Amino acid sequence: MKHPLLLLSGGLLALCSISCTPLEPPVPAKADRVMYQWYDDYGQGEVSIHIKLSEQIAEVKRGGREIGWTYVATGKEGRATRPGSYRITEKIVDKHSNRYGWIENEYGEVVNGDASPGDPVGPGERYMPAPMPYWMRLTDYGIGMHAGIIPNPGEPASHGCIRMPKEFVPVLFGKTKIGTPVKITY
Repeated sequence: MKHPLLLLSGGLLALCSISCTPLEPPVPAKADRVMYQWYDDYGQGEVSIHIKLSEQIAEVKRGGREIGWTYVATGKEGRATRPGSYRITEKIVDKHSNRYGWIENEYGEVVNGDASPGDPVGPGERYMPAPMPYWMRLTDYGIGMHAGIIPNPGEPASHGCIRMPKEFVPVLFGKTKIGTPVKITY
């Protein structure tokens, strides 16, 4: 009969040879949709933005060269984003809407997901203004570009603003300035 320590060391050796051998790389999970790309060459030229409403995509150019693109969510039916030529007139990193938000109860559960500041609030409830991080104002009537949810890429979803992915918009915010042109077309 073999000594118990020899059996144990033999078992450990076998286990180590199994666990220490290289394994096949894991099969990657199905990739999520690519929401944006940024490939700025940091060359010369001013940055400009072209938002295509029919595609729900924004193209970013520097001196006429494309340097990135992103899915956006513009105004849904009844609150459509107006086409036109605009310029960024205001930039605020941490802005909250003065028109839209939600009402939540004392437990933080949303009881009205599409509320305005004047909507009735029940006992234990409170109105929460919608965050609009990396706000870039385009109009004097409250339309701008900011980070936000894009529930179905390629489809409008906002109250009129241009929502952009939260990972993308800080990069764009850093490359724009007051006066950056923004063209919105169908």
